[in-house]
Amino acid sequence: MINQYAAFIRHGDYDQITDAPSAYQPFALTPAGVEQAEEGADVLQSLIDKHGYKLDPIIDSSSLLRAWQTADILRQNLDGIKRVNGFDRLAERGVGAAANLDVATIEEILEIDPRFEAPPQNWKSNSYYRLPFIGAESLMEAGARVAKHVRDTMENLPKAEGRKTLKLFVGHGAAFRHAAHHLGVLAFEEIAKLSMYHASPVVFEVNPNGRWRHVAGKWKVRTPKEGFTD
Repeated sequence: MINQYAAFIRHGDYDQITDAPSAYQPFALTPAGVEQAEEGADVLQSLIDKHGYKLDPIIDSSSLLRAWQTADILRQNLDGIKRVNGFDRLAERGVGAAANLDVATIEEILEIDPRFEAPPQNWKSNSYYRLPFIGAESLMEAGARVAKHVRDTMENLPKAEGRKTLKLFVGHGAAFRHAAHHLGVLAFEEIAKLSMYHASPVVFEVNPNGRWRHVAGKWKVRTPKEGFTD
């Protein structure tokens, strides 16, 4: 049985609230984000031509607008894509009841609520910290959620001898990096060192035994000042 291939694609640049965990912000791509998605389609086409991939006709996307728009631009620019399916399971790490509040407001709420301890200084980038709000999750939990969706989807793709199927997943950088860790592609210490370029694919090979490895596309090396962003 031939190996299959999955591409993780971070959404393009989008309008967002300043200094707020991006999480579930519902805003659209900027003009720059649209251009990034169009360039991402060109990169994907080059990979398809070089490696002989056969695109799966459905793109799995986060249900957040910025990801869906990125996926739809890919659909419009790549032959063989029939539709985009949106999934909450591919969304970024959720902060629950604190969604779309800025960092200062979140920390103020934690300070005045007698039930809560002060968060660690690096709480936005701490892989294991979960805000104590209804519906919140840690980055590791978000990564596990995304990894489960990806793994289940790849296991259920039609398998054909001699066909190198490439499945596209469009979502969010931090959730994808933590998912890559859960899939055995990134060591834990690598998560904080890497980011993802907007709309540029990172491609993984999945063998019949469920082993994953990175085969194409580049991670972005994170600068010391960057925190986890989606």
